[in-house]
Amino acid sequence: MGTTDFWSDSERAAIVSAEHARASRRLEAFSELQRDVDDLDGLAQMALEEPALQPEVDEQIAAVESRLEALEEQRLFSGRYDAGDALVSVNAGAGGTDAQDWAEMVLRMEMRWAERRGFEVQLLEVSPGEEAGIKSATFRASGENAYGLFGAERGVHRLVRLSPFDSAHRRQTSFAGVEVAPVVEDAGEIEIDEDDLLLDTYRASGAGGQHVNKTDSAVRITHRPTGIVVQCQNERSQSSNRATAMSMLRARLLALREREREEEIAREKGEAQDVNFGSQIRSYVMHPYTMVKDHRTGAEVGDVERVLGGDLDGFVRAYLLRAASRGR
Repeated sequence: MGTTDFWSDSERAAIVSAEHARASRRLEAFSELQRDVDDLDGLAQMALEEPALQPEVDEQIAAVESRLEALEEQRLFSGRYDAGDALVSVNAGAGGTDAQDWAEMVLRMEMRWAERRGFEVQLLEVSPGEEAGIKSATFRASGENAYGLFGAERGVHRLVRLSPFDSAHRRQTSFAGVEVAPVVEDAGEIEIDEDDLLLDTYRASGAGGQHVNKTDSAVRITHRPTGIVVQCQNERSQSSNRATAMSMLRARLLALREREREEEIAREKGEAQDVNFGSQIRSYVMHPYTMVKDHRTGAEVGDVERVLGGDLDGFVRAYLLRAASRGR
């Protein structure tokens, strides 16, 4: 960054500057923690002579352990795109209105978790269900390690509850899928042939003002070779929605390539690794008892409402630790 020609390439300079800022934040956090641990050692010695200081020592130990956990989490992100932003898509599975309602609950849970983590959240598109809920939706989570964190949520989420849409109030099992793709500003390595694209425009649905409802500004792009479909209705012009949709398509294609790479590595290691969209990762049971269980790690929580409110840190950390121990 100190070279005279550093700013001559503005795009590269921005990338390097962002990486420098991330490294600086981590170094400062580590240095502060180290200083506080040294101070705590002295305070603990004093508490041996003055027991009244013990509550303060306990409080500071808890604070240091919490910060240490956050720093330890940083080392779990070793993937090429882990540090960047994430595109998160939620799709309703089979099951009609119950599944669409569940998909909306999952969308709300994931977005709330992102906000709790301090990420900027931008909802890009929503396809409403016929009676309730959503058929699909996509949002962008922007912040440090967003893709690395949301990778832990990729897969199928299963809900068991008494259906609010069944007149007999019978128990219903519903499924919603979460797909996660990295946002890469320089995705030149992903080449897309325009002849492989099917472009549709339509009138955006839901809230958005008079402009959204009067023009066919929303864009849907289908990539014929892979069957990947992306759509955007967040922007006010068709050209802007198309540009955003193309960026989403590149991210999805990049995620597909990464998934294929992971599968190849797993085959070379002789491992059976669940990396596909169809992998059921977690169950949320609301009847006849309440429990959320992650099938990959065995982590369990009895308070379903708390989890649906966005408290996912425990599940995600357990998954990341497991993935790191297995070489990811």
